[in-house]
Amino acid sequence: MREEDIETAIKVVIVGNGAVGKSSMIQRFCKGIFTKEYKKTIGVDFLERQITVNGEDVRLMLWDTAGQEEFDAITKAYYRGAQACVLTFSTVDRNSFDAIEKWKKKVEAECGYVPSVLVQNKMDLVEQSVVNKEEAEALAKRLKLRLYRTSVKENLHVDEVFRYLSDKYMLLMNSCVDDGQMQRIGGPNVFTTGNGIDNRNGNEKHQTIQLHPNKRRTQGKKSVIGKCSLL
Repeated sequence: MREEDIETAIKVVIVGNGAVGKSSMIQRFCKGIFTKEYKKTIGVDFLERQITVNGEDVRLMLWDTAGQEEFDAITKAYYRGAQACVLTFSTVDRNSFDAIEKWKKKVEAECGYVPSVLVQNKMDLVEQSVVNKEEAEALAKRLKLRLYRTSVKENLHVDEVFRYLSDKYMLLMNSCVDDGQMQRIGGPNVFTTGNGIDNRNGNEKHQTIQLHPNKRRTQGKKSVIGKCSLL
């Protein structure tokens, strides 16, 4: 198997309240189109796009999930196995901003830690904003996430959101095997690393990191879907 026949596939979930622009965002990123017509997502929608990150082929599998609570039972099943997350709110919808922490907890309940990013969409309507700059920045700081202010309509910073997530995921994957502090335990894909002090007993606390590569054939190429999770 040639090295050039390997690509990395990353499952990305886009979450947030309804009508914040999730479907429009992946349409813009994957197809380069924008439509003003709003159509509520029923359950989930899916698109994909291949990009290059630091010379490596990366296939982004983007799952757009419904923002309405009545679809929770359906959508949470699609969070499982996600390797990255886009938390989205609209600058003209205060409720969507207030719900971000709830969405983050929903994803973490199914996936644990995954690289994530906070997106403030509809910046073309900034004059009507109900979320000020300082509030958005404070939320990003509290959640320890990078904040992108986007306009899907104007194609502002949309590509940067997904390229940042791809780069962050690849760095995490590489760190699983390149970090000099890591020790191999159990099997070829299981590592442990010291991670500071456990305040309960003063002992060094360790995190276990597992790599779960799943191979599948995609358009004539062999694709590796890597998962590096902090357990």
